Amino acid sequence: MGLKLNDDFLWGGAIAAHQAEGAWNVGGKGGSIADILTAGAHGKPREITDGVIEGLNYPNHHGIYFYDTYKADLALMAEMGFKAFRTSIAWTRIFPNGDDATPNEEGLQFYDDMFDEMNRLGIEPVITLNHFEMPYHLVTEYGGWSDRRLIDLFVKYAETVFTRYKDKVTYWMTHNEISNQANLTDETMGEFMIWTNSGLKFPEGTPAEEKLAAMVQAGHYELVASAKAVQIGHAINPDFVIGGMLNVAPLYPASSKPADMLAVQKARQARDWFSDVHVRGEYPAEFEAFAKRTGMRPDITEEDREALRAGTVDYLAISYYNSFVIKATSDDDAEFDNLHGYEIVPNPEVQVSDWGWAIDPQGLRYTLNELNDLYPGLPIMIVENGFGAYDEVVDGKVHDQYRIDYLKAHVAEVEKAVVMDGIPVIGYLSWGPIDIVSAGTGEMSKRYGYIYVDLDDMGEGSGERLRKDSFDWYKQVIASHGVDL
Repeated sequence: MGLKLNDDFLWGGAIAAHQAEGAWNVGGKGGSIADILTAGAHGKPREITDGVIEGLNYPNHHGIYFYDTYKADLALMAEMGFKAFRTSIAWTRIFPNGDDATPNEEGLQFYDDMFDEMNRLGIEPVITLNHFEMPYHLVTEYGGWSDRRLIDLFVKYAETVFTRYKDKVTYWMTHNEISNQANLTDETMGEFMIWTNSGLKFPEGTPAEEKLAAMVQAGHYELVASAKAVQIGHAINPDFVIGGMLNVAPLYPASSKPADMLAVQKARQARDWFSDVHVRGEYPAEFEAFAKRTGMRPDITEEDREALRAGTVDYLAISYYNSFVIKATSDDDAEFDNLHGYEIVPNPEVQVSDWGWAIDPQGLRYTLNELNDLYPGLPIMIVENGFGAYDEVVDGKVHDQYRIDYLKAHVAEVEKAVVMDGIPVIGYLSWGPIDIVSAGTGEMSKRYGYIYVDLDDMGEGSGERLRKDSFDWYKQVIASHGVDL
């Protein structure tokens, strides 16, 4: 038995346009940074190609054909009782190149129709403005978010969609998982993270310090763009609820050694400056000290600081999948920053998924408490949490008890955080309620959904939708307001 949550709690699911819609060059849409990511696999990074190269597999080009099937797919979500559904607006459907003088009406109309359908079904739209899909033209012509001019281009895009959908959408968020790029030195995913966040790609052999400086500058411009968008959104509709979105994970020390604990603290600070700016409107002292100590001189004007103070977010949106253990690798704690001084090590106390992700339900409750300690009383919406796994269809059924077990354990911890700890969590939108292309690997076989989609990693198959066992489980969770787990 679970703990009952309020009737207005937002139960639902979440996807991203580039992983689901397909139709990558249909309806006036331009090419995005997702459209030149090839398929990868577990342990095999996706390749970022110089434009679209004939003969390579670009899974985002087709997704799950949601562009054509969204009405039927939303009907299945309504059947589960969804109160809310998160997706993104593909920036390149609205401004194909990112710097176009006028928006693309066909793209605007597509989302008009989608949001109308969601509202008709009683499903609250929760919309991300920038979910790993900035226009590729802004990379080739401007250098991605390294160019200050992108602030105004993003704000123009935000103002356009805020105005168009001001009576159809209430919940928004600006940039998806903006803090991912703090992991830019990760050997497997670092290149992907800085590319999808900021459109930056470095020549082989670029010093880590140079990458870090570029990331900090790009991140700053993104935060200023977010803050200005928040201000404009509230001016267009004071009832808008606009959030900042972060990928969060608890960091545990590898031992009780003080050096390990300090390493955890420094690793957190290397990530949390994004949320500090979103919520408090200013950079934390350790960020300012680090920039000064390293000789980094990011372009941060007083006008920027004023915008950040004026454009703080209304809530935090978070994704939660796993936890990490941090071990100090240096006796010199002066080296502890996000380039030196510590490493991630395995956690023998938790199991891992087929993709090596730690399965840590209690870590979610810990994280929610940690965020509330940092930002007391700020509403939190969980907009991603789920279990990627290989599914097998047997006699037309998918018996995914492993997914139910994972989600049940995590939802139970959310309920404890709300009911027992008093954390202001306003919604739980599990990731990938319908199978979609994985962002990190480009696979279809890494499945999260309650709804199975008959497509393989090459995009081949009937596209048929099947209800998994988890479909009925989540339906009963929503109907019981979390009691019937």
